[in-house]
Amino acid sequence: MEIYLDSAIKRFAYYKMLGEQTFEQLNDADLFWHFNDESNSIAIIIKHLSGNMLSRWSDFLNADGEKPWRKRDAEFEDEINTRAELLNIWSEGWECLFAALSSITPDDWQKTIYIRNEPHSVVDAINRQLAHYPYHVGQIVFIGKMIAGSKWKSLSIPKGESETFNAAKFSAPNDTIK
Repeated sequence: MEIYLDSAIKRFAYYKMLGEQTFEQLNDADLFWHFNDESNSIAIIIKHLSGNMLSRWSDFLNADGEKPWRKRDAEFEDEINTRAELLNIWSEGWECLFAALSSITPDDWQKTIYIRNEPHSVVDAINRQLAHYPYHVGQIVFIGKMIAGSKWKSLSIPKGESETFNAAKFSAPNDTIK
């Protein structure tokens, strides 16, 4: 299970990085822009992610992941006004997640985790969030890319550069093959 946990932590860190690389490409006002009244801004998505993370990962191994103190509907209200506030709640959510994952011991893998009173194995509870967070980070990246337009710096292989990337990647020596 250690290999799985290391992999999950690595994946979560990757999606956190994608969000942060998006924030770096946007000005403060961009974080609060939304397409229409029915759509979410990056700020709202950050607020929702953080609320979800704090609820799911606080006392992860012992208490239901939907904490009584969570106010999910309020996560979709515009109450945050600064980049600093946003980055603070973003960091707070991720810190809670990584602390919970780091606290898992070999004996914990047999526990049943509840989310909204629905039983999950520890692996399933982690996978549930590993599917949820990239969904929202993808929204953040998409909104950021729409806002930045031609100024957007790709977070992956830039459009039209796959052949160059692959040629460099596959021409490099691979020390793991013997």
